[in-house]
Amino acid sequence: MDWIAIGTLADIPLRGARCVNTPQGKIGVFRTADDQIFAIEDHCPHKGGPLSQGIVHGASVTCPLHNWVFSLETGKALGADEGAVRTIPVRVENGRISLALEPVALAAE
Repeated sequence: MDWIAIGTLADIPLRGARCVNTPQGKIGVFRTADDQIFAIEDHCPHKGGPLSQGIVHGASVTCPLHNWVFSLETGKALGADEGAVRTIPVRVENGRISLALEPVALAAE
């Protein structure tokens, strides 16, 4: 995995999120009220809603389209809903946020 710097802790408000475009697709990066940072794919499996535009509460996010709730820790849907989104390893060092992304394979010529 390659660690890719995506910004600083100050770039994401408390209980907020930002969307990052990567070669693997859009990733939502979330900051909880107690300053924990999580990253999950930014695509609800139910109707494709942008999870980074949802409401962050505790260590969960609610999809803005149909109110499905996902754990930011596991990526699993909570409550009666079924499904999951991929979680992405994230680290914060000296206020800088990095994501662990799979290296992009280059096509052989």
